[in-house]
Amino acid sequence: MFDKIGTEPAKKVTTYDHERNENGWLLELFKDGDKTVASLTVAAPGAFKGYHLHRVRVARYVCVRGRMKIILYSGGPHWQREEHILDAATPTRLFIPINVATGLENIGEEEGWLINYPDPPYDPSLKDEQVEYTQAELEAGVVK
Repeated sequence: MFDKIGTEPAKKVTTYDHERNENGWLLELFKDGDKTVASLTVAAPGAFKGYHLHRVRVARYVCVRGRMKIILYSGGPHWQREEHILDAATPTRLFIPINVATGLENIGEEEGWLINYPDPPYDPSLKDEQVEYTQAELEAGVVK
C-alpha cells in the first residue's frame, strides 16, 4: 500500500459557527481510504467551535499551538458541564467519550491548533453520527 514515495492532496475546509461566521479551518492530516484518521482543527483568536457530540466516535485532542478551552456537556438530559484547558506550552492529551457534547474556544492571542485522533476514524458515510447542539439546548436539557 505504501511502497513508493508520493504525494496526495490534503483537504482543507473553512469552518463556521452556528450563525455562519467564519471561525477557523480544518485540515485532514491522515486518511485511510475515505476515513479521516487524524485532523487539525484551527480556531481564530476568540473563536468558538461547537457544540456537537459523536454517537459512535471518541475524540482524542492535543493542542499543538496556542491555548484552547474545551467545554464538555455529558450525561444528558441532565447535562453536566466541565471545562479543560489545553495549552501548547504544556502538552496534554484529552480523551472525550461518545455522547459528550463538545465546544472548543480559543482563549489565546494566536490561532489555536488542535489535533484530533478520532476512534474509529471519521467516516463521512455515517450521516447521523454527529449531532449539533446550541448551548441553550444543552442548558435546557435537550437530547437529540
